[in-house]
Amino acid sequence: MTKILLARHGNTFGPGDKVVWVGAREDLPLVEKGEAQAEALGEALRDAALTPARIICGPLKRTRRAAELVAGLTGFAGEIEIDLRLREIDYGSWGGKTSEEIEAEFGLEALEEWDTHHRRPKGCDWSPDEAALKANALAAMADAAQTDGLAVVITSNGILRYMHAALEGADDNAKVKTGYCCGADITGEHGTRLFWNAAPEADLLKQTFS
Repeated sequence: MTKILLARHGNTFGPGDKVVWVGAREDLPLVEKGEAQAEALGEALRDAALTPARIICGPLKRTRRAAELVAGLTGFAGEIEIDLRLREIDYGSWGGKTSEEIEAEFGLEALEEWDTHHRRPKGCDWSPDEAALKANALAAMADAAQTDGLAVVITSNGILRYMHAALEGADDNAKVKTGYCCGADITGEHGTRLFWNAAPEADLLKQTFS
């Protein structure tokens, strides 16, 4: 199968929590709602009669826990694979700050470059570099597509934006909400978005991946 399911982990902030930028160094666990969002993905796959052949995730707590919940609900019998290429971007001096704090320190234009235009702000101290992130996103998807059956890839917001950029398709909004998912069709070094930033629903998953 060349089609893969991409998903973003669930919420890492609960009601009343200070919401900050969470990158590779902010290794937060899922909160209660985040666990429920991961369970919703697993339930949708189960209801669509789709048992993953592979579940691949990043190394951080939030993606590993989401993968565990999906595995438990779908009858997945394999080992969850940890792919370091799916680790969230290290947002450097932006990490752990609110959007308001980032705007005050770095300017609204820099914030909007990423938040609105999906472009890495100039002069930011993020890592890895742009070329590595682009290459990692494409390579991780290409490897997942080499699966006899459905591969489910669970990662984070920043990595999904680079995956979006590596794929072709009409949807120009790269954002993926927490707990939402995307479908991609990968052929070699090229790929197409089948859907993007969708709530996990059994009918959509069955139609796309069955």
